[in-house]
Amino acid sequence: MSVAADKPYRVLVDDNFAYMDEDARYEYGAFATLDEAVAACQAIVEASLQRGYRPGMSATALYEGYVAAGRTPLLSGPAPSSPLGPTRGNVARPLCGGRVAPKDT
Repeated sequence: MSVAADKPYRVLVDDNFAYMDEDARYEYGAFATLDEAVAACQAIVEASLQRGYRPGMSATALYEGYVAAGRTPLLSGPAPSSPLGPTRGNVARPLCGGRVAPKDT
């Protein structure tokens, strides 16, 4: 897939439930800056955690549920090293530790 010069950062999404199934991977979007792409990755993880959250759930249970069936963003684009962007653990763990607010019902 070609990358537009004005939006060189691509965010792809894997479904943890379909681990290792590249056919389940989809493109979320293309972004002009690394900051925009990282923000999109963080939003994907946070939305996945919000969907899995149940009142009274521990951070460990929330994270384990995310690892089993959440969505993991993958970021590609120009950078000094590759792959870029957040990984499942360094985005999801802190959010599970109390920074994910339950949705209002």
